[in-house]
Amino acid sequence: MASRAYNIPNLLTYGRILAVPLIVLCFFLEGKLAISNTARWVALWIFIIASITDFLDGYLARIWNQTSNIGRMLDPIADKLLVASILLLVAADQTIAGWSIWAAITILCREILVSGLREYLAALKVSVPVTRIAKWKTTVQLVAIAFLLAGPAGDEIFPYTTKAGIALLWVAALLTIYTGYDYFRAGLKHIVDDEE
Repeated sequence: MASRAYNIPNLLTYGRILAVPLIVLCFFLEGKLAISNTARWVALWIFIIASITDFLDGYLARIWNQTSNIGRMLDPIADKLLVASILLLVAADQTIAGWSIWAAITILCREILVSGLREYLAALKVSVPVTRIAKWKTTVQLVAIAFLLAGPAGDEIFPYTTKAGIALLWVAALLTIYTGYDYFRAGLKHIVDDEE
């Protein structure tokens, strides 16, 4: 049990969780919400490495036959912690503001609702597999967040960095609505069946 908890795929997942406070720290280096361009680039690199571990942990667990219950439980939690914390940070420092906040809220609400649905269905021993479009949603979401993390620092190199991040965030939000509906349609069948 202990060896499975500390296999390489799970260590990558733990690393992704540890990336969250490191990225938050980049935004609060001076004890208040104020991020320098250097800190933005550091936060971006931490995020990129964390995102790579998101692909690697599942891939390595499958090819090395090292899947575990703790890995299955923590992997989606690590993803949601990473995405939610960064969306809150870029909203707090006003990289996204106004209507763009709604895209972030849509993504956060969907993640919470789908987590609740998965938990309910797990109690019924019903598995909801991740669809191909849900994987695309995650990819677009991660790319959008990378652009937004670069934000004003990125704008100095490529003037449309923040705008590209906001546009991709809206694309991710639309895919989020679609995939969220997909999950609920699949889950609703089991909820209705259970009520009858």
